Amino acid sequence: MNTRHAGTHGRMGHASATGSDIAMARLLELDAEVLASYIAELTGRLAELTSSAPARILDLGSGPGTGSLALARQFPSAHVTAADISPQMLHRLHERAAAHGVAERVTTLETNLDEPWTEISERGPYDLIWAAAFLHHVADPARTFTQAFEQLRPSGLIAVTEMDFFPLLLPEDTGFGRPGLEARLHAVTNTQQPHEWAGSLTDAGFTVEERRPFEIRLDHAQAGPSLNAYAQSCLAKLRSHATDVLDADDLAALDALLDETQPQSIAHREDLRVHTTRTTWIARRP
Repeated sequence: MNTRHAGTHGRMGHASATGSDIAMARLLELDAEVLASYIAELTGRLAELTSSAPARILDLGSGPGTGSLALARQFPSAHVTAADISPQMLHRLHERAAAHGVAERVTTLETNLDEPWTEISERGPYDLIWAAAFLHHVADPARTFTQAFEQLRPSGLIAVTEMDFFPLLLPEDTGFGRPGLEARLHAVTNTQQPHEWAGSLTDAGFTVEERRPFEIRLDHAQAGPSLNAYAQSCLAKLRSHATDVLDADDLAALDALLDETQPQSIAHREDLRVHTTRTTWIARRP
């Protein structure tokens, strides 16, 4: 998840594995559960753009494999290679692939994507490359795009997705503190400019076929039973970066919302919703 704050966004596939990997993996899994309809729409669009079903797919910075599993569902004859530096993330992916009955079609590769892609190359070439919430983490995105270009077959696709920020989840007035708490929380933690990858893709040799924005709005019922846990995880992650930038009254209100013993806490509310935006650049190797 991208707070545009160091260390808060999505899958930290190129960084050293830490004890926070499990919490991050769970947050990413909840994100995929709540936003399942959006992920299905995106992978369905990729299917429309492929002239034939991809046989080999590469998931860059796979984390716990929410993208890998979605791609395995969308393309039932494909083999997916999930590449990430974190053994904890990849172990979790291996277990989830087995639970979903796709272990034979999803394999993991522990690798630092800032280094030469020797093992990735040995498993290629690929028909589709997926890079969700990952490219802005690498040391040299231009080099990463060049390496991705080299790993794709001619006419192969790459899909690069970024999220603008954490989703909005709370009502304007939560019953704790002043109204507008979440807007103020976002204002002080969302500090970077949006990513734009069209130029980098073109420079690497790709032909950009579309820049596809998604605006996602779900009410509590549409988001499903994982919404409360998802909101709790998202806002707890933001809270960890807000100590020095949010005022004391807002911090106290946020702490009360995160306190699961409170009857009006995020864990028990029925007035949560999801509003988020994501953008995908889909490009082809000529």
